[in-house]
Amino acid sequence: MNLNDNITKVMSELLSPAGNLESFYLAIKNGADAIYLGLDKFSARAYASNFSIDSLKDLVTYAHLRNVKIYVTINTIIYDHELPEVYKTIDELASIYVDGIIAQDLAVINYITNTYRSIYAHASTQLGIDDIYGAELCKDLNVNRVVFARETSLETMKNIKDKLGIEVEAFVHGALCVSYSGNCFMSSAIGERSGNRGRCAGCCRKLYTLVDTKTKEEIKTGYLLSMKDLNVSSSLKDFSFVDSLKIEGRMKEPFYVGSVTKYYRDVLDKKYPDRDTLNKVFNRTYTKGYILGEDKENITNIDRPNNFGYPIGKVERAFKNKIMIRLSSPLNKGDQIRIESKNPGEEISIAVTRLFDASFNVVESSKRLCVVDCNKWVEIGANVYKTKDSEFVTRVEKELEQNEKKLEIDVRFIAKLNEKMSLRLRYKKHEVTVSSNYVVTKATNKATTKENVYNQLNRINDTPYKIGNIRIELDENVFLPVSSINDMRREAIEKLNEARLDNEVIYNDSPDRIIPKKHELITPEITVEVNNEVQYEAAKECGIKHIYFKNKIRRNHDTYKPLVGEVLVGGLGGVKYYKGTNTIVGDASLNVVNHKTAAILSSLGVERITLSEEINKPSINALVDNYYEEYGTYPNLELIVYGRSKIMHSLYCPLKRLGMCGKCKQSNFALKDEYASFPLQFNEDCTINLLNSKITNIMDNLDDI
Repeated sequence: MNLNDNITKVMSELLSPAGNLESFYLAIKNGADAIYLGLDKFSARAYASNFSIDSLKDLVTYAHLRNVKIYVTINTIIYDHELPEVYKTIDELASIYVDGIIAQDLAVINYITNTYRSIYAHASTQLGIDDIYGAELCKDLNVNRVVFARETSLETMKNIKDKLGIEVEAFVHGALCVSYSGNCFMSSAIGERSGNRGRCAGCCRKLYTLVDTKTKEEIKTGYLLSMKDLNVSSSLKDFSFVDSLKIEGRMKEPFYVGSVTKYYRDVLDKKYPDRDTLNKVFNRTYTKGYILGEDKENITNIDRPNNFGYPIGKVERAFKNKIMIRLSSPLNKGDQIRIESKNPGEEISIAVTRLFDASFNVVESSKRLCVVDCNKWVEIGANVYKTKDSEFVTRVEKELEQNEKKLEIDVRFIAKLNEKMSLRLRYKKHEVTVSSNYVVTKATNKATTKENVYNQLNRINDTPYKIGNIRIELDENVFLPVSSINDMRREAIEKLNEARLDNEVIYNDSPDRIIPKKHELITPEITVEVNNEVQYEAAKECGIKHIYFKNKIRRNHDTYKPLVGEVLVGGLGGVKYYKGTNTIVGDASLNVVNHKTAAILSSLGVERITLSEEINKPSINALVDNYYEEYGTYPNLELIVYGRSKIMHSLYCPLKRLGMCGKCKQSNFALKDEYASFPLQFNEDCTINLLNSKITNIMDNLDDI
């Protein structure tokens, strides 16, 4: 079946990443309709090169002249001391006419929507929106677009779009987080590098051993949390309702960004892309993802966490410092290969700087038997994979650079004897006309021809345009100075650009709608979260008033149901669903670290707010002080002071992946690395929580908080 049998011409925006300047230009050249990128601060990819406000101004102009939108990510949690700088940054982005800001923190969203109508507010996937209630709350906050959690099914998105009319953005290609985005604290807990601050250490790409903690049996060692890469290119016909098709990859090299962008552009435009392209760029093998109903058993690659490559042969023989490979696909000098190993975590990667035939003669390329240098022991019959195809990279890099996004303009040039020349350019609704100072005269020697005029008008390679329809009205036997035609062309292009870039910052005059509930200082109370009946009864016997057990609604909960009394809610969908019917307590998964976000949640009906576990004492004090100063009341807060923190909440289950579904009811399990053991907690909806290896305990420091 042909790839293009599965697609239709859709109007969805193709949204590409740019972690650096080269990726930015390659994405636009190869068909991106929009670019998302981060600044030097407040971006969820802090280790990308990113951009400054100063550098971004010219890039926005470059993009807008090519009908490409720019979305800037401010998708981290924001502490109180950072709010003034963030607001100033948003003002600067508004002044250079960026099209949208992708935000996680409700304080950021609130500032955008309350201050500007000329910038769209996009709810980041870090907010974990995956149901209609969360999307509806975003709409209540005047969010224009929701970037849905990667676990959200396409059917759910379509239902939300049909009912709410809010713009839908969905990831279609690239790396997947094993945890619900915004709810992974593993990197923060282990290495003090917060994913919610853009500093994820990639803990899910490490080796782990699944351990039965009752029997101490080590069941399986592998990359048990490493997700495959998403690839829905063969199913884009089903995405026609999606407003924006998002490619992940701000940390990827420019070659990757350009190649994947071009591939999806060709599919959308019903062209015929090289189907090998996606196998030859970086990938961890592919999955259709939860968005298209992938089974948990098929969504991870537990054998390898980085570029998998594609098979090209097997090891035939081994020599001292060399191996012979029987090839099924060509191998060239300059390629990169890897040899499969049965030892978990072992990396046998070889840069093919020298290539020999079966007789040990130096060659540039081989198709059958070849010999390469290898200083590691390898098993005879081991599979060989190519991870870099140098010939492919060289060819495609050249093609990507040569591609150019050009807009067709209509041109009309008039040169009448004894009159000034005129030039009119039109692009869609924009039309400009310029006249020359030169008055057309008769030619005394060689007359100017229409071809001469066309050649000068067509010297626009350094502009966003190409000539579409052209009409040249030229009297016979007249002379036109080349310099005058060139001056007119340059002036007309400049005026057309100015007309198309006639931007305006539009402010929102509506008042701030944040009206938090009034609270007085009270003697702190103890609340307890439990996981079983025994713990529940023990908490009751201790006289605990607030117990969270069957009244817990996790962030990214599978369903909501009516409950009585107090409800511990972990996500915005739960806030919307239980507002007005229950006393809502916000869980730590709402990632509250500043006073403005706390006030927004209070105004949305949240009675008590559990602070993020990524907040420290000075930030808590600043939150409380600023809250009182702005609203004349105190926030009603909770703080986790004892217990094992949930450092990951995931739809994926390693037991299901290993064919052990149901074993969670028979024993206890943990994931162990070289330093610690992390208990697994299994939920009734078959999601999992990964718990910290260490127990949080700040009971002795309560008087200081």
